[in-house]
Amino acid sequence: MALPGMGRRSAAVARRNVAALKTAYWLVMIGGLLEPVLYLFSIGVGVGALIGEIPLPGGRVVGYAEFVAPAMLASSAMSGALSETTFNFFGKMKFMRLYDGMLATPVRPIEIALGELAWAMLRGSVYSAAFLVLMVAMDLTTPLRALAALPASILVGFAFGALGMTISTLIRGWQDFDMIGAGMFVLFLFSGTFIPATAYPDVLRWIVEVTPLYRSVDLIRGITLGSAGPVQVLDVVYLLVMLAGGLFVAGRRMERLLCR
Repeated sequence: MALPGMGRRSAAVARRNVAALKTAYWLVMIGGLLEPVLYLFSIGVGVGALIGEIPLPGGRVVGYAEFVAPAMLASSAMSGALSETTFNFFGKMKFMRLYDGMLATPVRPIEIALGELAWAMLRGSVYSAAFLVLMVAMDLTTPLRALAALPASILVGFAFGALGMTISTLIRGWQDFDMIGAGMFVLFLFSGTFIPATAYPDVLRWIVEVTPLYRSVDLIRGITLGSAGPVQVLDVVYLLVMLAGGLFVAGRRMERLLCR
């Protein structure tokens, strides 16, 4: 009975965020959807017309837009999840004191974390599905590969969402969000997003390949390009460990902060 009860209480937290869509919050959602699309057209298509085709590590050659599009999807899943579970989550916890009221009910800190994460993933799933439809329409992947890439992009969002909630329980104030933004930008530039990791010097390449966004890009790119193999299994394991670890730490930290 504990698990169904936990599910209902977590769903109630998520429904509270759905109700917030009646405000101007939906404008934020539209912005999150447009950002990767603009990157795809400006860099993948615009700059891609100058670059032409790009070789992959296995020797296969693909168009630059095909190479960049799955990276844009992974980056969008990362930024959407981190935005929802850092800035918004931190504001609700430290300034709005929203969760203090929730804890006066049977809802527990871990259920708040699961509910917020479920909402972030609901929002991210809409972004991912819309972007994958665009990729199919532009002939950058096939419909079957797009269907397989959707759960992969949701997993990416879950993993970064759990990481974001952990970060939110550790940061001291709004000024720390500058560091989060800088970290996201570095990951965006140096995670095999625009060029293969093999283009970097060996030492830098190994650093790039252990970052969470690179593993996310590698997973989604392997699926959308039809080149998935054992390495993508490693990517899934990496993200699952990141998800489990993030949820565990976030739940413990929230219990310590909110139940004092």
